[in-house]
Amino acid sequence: MKTTQTNLTTNWQTVCQQNDLVNDSGICALIENQQIALFYLKGKEQVFAITNYDPIGRANVLYRGILGCINNDIVVSSPLYKQHFSLVSGQCLQDEKSKVTVFETRIINQEVQVKIQVQQKVA
Repeated sequence: MKTTQTNLTTNWQTVCQQNDLVNDSGICALIENQQIALFYLKGKEQVFAITNYDPIGRANVLYRGILGCINNDIVVSSPLYKQHFSLVSGQCLQDEKSKVTVFETRIINQEVQVKIQVQQKVA
């Protein structure tokens, strides 16, 4: 009987083109069966990516949140109960037990890429 193992590999995946992003707002993308919220800060030419799932409101809604800044931390306010999640650390500012996953991003040749871990089966 063969046993199958899984390995985690980290890959950069192209999600969209830079012109698909909405300035100072969020969009949602499905990557490896996971919803990811992407936020584009045009003034900084920077994209932030976090899981779209709000652990407090228990819904995939964070891409609809409002961007802001609290104590020099760039945050998104959940559209449900208004908790603020750091786009840098993923930490909820109002509840130290709540956190979302943050993904590394980059823009190369107008392509927005997100660094994610992918499970690969090894025979």
